[in-house]
Amino acid sequence: MGEAGTGRGAGRATGRGTAARGRKAPGGAGGARPRAPKNDATGADPASAVVAGGEDAASGMPKTARGAATRRAILEAAERVIGRQGFNEASIGSITREAGVAQGTFYIYFASKDEVFSELVAEMGRMLRHAISEATSGYADRLQAEREGLRAFLAFVSAHPELYRIVQEAQFVDRDAYLAYFRTFAEGYREGLERAASSGTIRPGDAEIRAWTLMGIARSLGEFQVVFGGDIPVDTMVDVAHDLIENGLKVDAGKGAGE
Repeated sequence: MGEAGTGRGAGRATGRGTAARGRKAPGGAGGARPRAPKNDATGADPASAVVAGGEDAASGMPKTARGAATRRAILEAAERVIGRQGFNEASIGSITREAGVAQGTFYIYFASKDEVFSELVAEMGRMLRHAISEATSGYADRLQAEREGLRAFLAFVSAHPELYRIVQEAQFVDRDAYLAYFRTFAEGYREGLERAASSGTIRPGDAEIRAWTLMGIARSLGEFQVVFGGDIPVDTMVDVAHDLIENGLKVDAGKGAGE
């Protein structure tokens, strides 16, 4: 798994999930963020906390370090809760309890559980593309980059199993975010394979089909780890998969099948 899409396609992973589902812009023509329900415990309107905390009520994006930390805590809690329970079973209350914040605080940063879910799918793509890019940037040899990219992918999946499950569930919860996630990867992958073929480091071939095939190998091994509880060491999986990628199933010339 070489470099993933970090260019043209990368931006499409963010925001498509919510917009493409046909939801109206918050607040109608004025574009204002909808008012959240009052905090059940205090009766306070969360919008007042937005102003007091120095946050941007129109966008939900924090302007202060404390606000950024709170938003991050909610996202990380949502990753754990939705990853464990699934989207339908997870509630905003369970997410805020996990984050250690009041339920009304959630609405300062997110309009709904759907919005958090879409953000988590987009974040998985951003984080994973960055991890793979970091792991492969020093390799001019495409085959070596494939090896190290696959290793980075499996290491990331091992470290973020809940986030990986969320992306898989997006196929049923937020199909547009799911499609954007994989199309972004495929576009960057295809471009990388085309460059490698043009430079002569790999054989020419259909880069589109190759990209989806290599992504399929990585994804299946990720599911083996996270969904099926596979306990084979990552290095072993990488070695076996990379041998298949580099050499295929064909017996070496001059060797018997049993050698």
